[in-house]
Amino acid sequence: MTLKLYNTLSGQLEEFKPISPSEVRLFVCGPTVYDLDHLGHAKTYTQFDLIARTLRYLGYNVRYIQNITDIDDKIIVRAREKNVEPSILAREYEKYHVEDMEKLGNTSVDKYARATDYISQIISQVERLVAKDMAYKISDGYYFDVSKFSDYGKLSGRNSLKPGDAISRIDENPEKRNPRDFCLWKFKKENEPSWPSSLGEGRPGWHIEDTAITEAEFGPQYDMHGGAMDLIFPHHEAEIAQMESISGRKPFVKYWLHAGFLNIQSEKMSKSLGNFLTIRQVLEQIVSPISIRYLFLLSHYRTPANFSFEALEAAENALGKLSKAVSTWQVDTAGIVDKAYKAKFVEKLENDFNIPQALALVWTLLKDKEVTPENKKTTILDFDKVLGLGL
Repeated sequence: MTLKLYNTLSGQLEEFKPISPSEVRLFVCGPTVYDLDHLGHAKTYTQFDLIARTLRYLGYNVRYIQNITDIDDKIIVRAREKNVEPSILAREYEKYHVEDMEKLGNTSVDKYARATDYISQIISQVERLVAKDMAYKISDGYYFDVSKFSDYGKLSGRNSLKPGDAISRIDENPEKRNPRDFCLWKFKKENEPSWPSSLGEGRPGWHIEDTAITEAEFGPQYDMHGGAMDLIFPHHEAEIAQMESISGRKPFVKYWLHAGFLNIQSEKMSKSLGNFLTIRQVLEQIVSPISIRYLFLLSHYRTPANFSFEALEAAENALGKLSKAVSTWQVDTAGIVDKAYKAKFVEKLENDFNIPQALALVWTLLKDKEVTPENKKTTILDFDKVLGLGL
C-alpha cells in the first residue's frame, strides 16, 4: 500500500507524493499567545503530532514548523489589561504553550517560528503584492484586493463567512473596496508595537505572517499545511491568495489537512464561546497528562470529538491497563517486531492516518496468545513511536 490522505483542496482521498523525495515539509498554524491553551488546541496539535510521527515512521524525512503569532490585536488588548509589554506577555504564553505540548507528548515540531522574527519577510511580501497591484492603501493600512484573485474560495468552496469560521480578525474599515478584503499591514497606533518600513511604520496583519514564514523556511511551494477546520475560511484562503499572487505558482500547498473540532456539550469548544477548559485546568484533575493524548487517539483527526470528564476517566483507565500490561512482561530475551501485526499497523496508518484503528490493533495484539510476550512487547513499543504514549 501507499499513504493516502484526504486533501481539503480536492475534497477527496489522494495518494501522497512529496514534492521532493528528500524532505516532506509540514506547516501547522500555531497559537496566538495571549492566553493558556485549551483542550481544543490540545486536540489539534496532538493529532498533527501523530501525523508527523506517522510520516517519520513510514520512512519520510519530515521538517515540521509551527508558527507562533506573537503580535496581534488580542495580545495587545490582554497586555494592556495586565499592564505589561505585549512582547513580555507573548513570551510568557509561548513558554506555557511549549510546556503544555511537551506534557501531552507533542514533541514532533522541529521549529516554533515567531512572527516577529520574520518582519522583514512580511514587509517584503506586502511590498511585492503592492507592486503587483494586488494590494491597496487606505487610512489604517494596506489591504489585499480579493476581487483580483480569481481563485479565492477554491479551498473552502465559498467566499463568504459562515458560523464556526475564525472571524475574530476580519478587518473592518468602510474604506475597503470589498467586504472580504483583509489587512496585510496595519499602520502604527499610539502605544502599540510597530516596525519601520517603506510601507509606513506599523505591524503585520494575521494572514501574512504564515506565508512570510513558510516562504522563508520552505520556499513558495511545499507539501502539507494543517490546522483546525475553522481556519479553512478565511485564514487559509487568504494564505493561498497571498502566496500564489506573489509567486505565480500553483498550488501554494499540495495537501491541506484539517482537524475536526473538540466539542463540549455538543458545541465547539472555543474561547469566543466561553465554554473552554484549559489544558492546565484538566491536568489538575488527572494523574497522567498522557491520558488526554490517549483520549484524542480514539478519534480520527478529521472528525469532531466530544469531551467529558467521564470519557477522560475511561481513557485514563485504559492507558493504565495498557501501561501495566507492557511493564509487567518480564522477558529475558529481546523480542522481534511481529511482521503480520506491523503490516496491519502500517495499513491503518496509510489509510488517511487512521490512528483509532491502529490503537485498536494494539489491544488485539495484547490479547493474542499466539504471539510471545517478548514479541508483543517489542511490537507494541515499536508502535508507540507513532502513538507516543510513553509505554
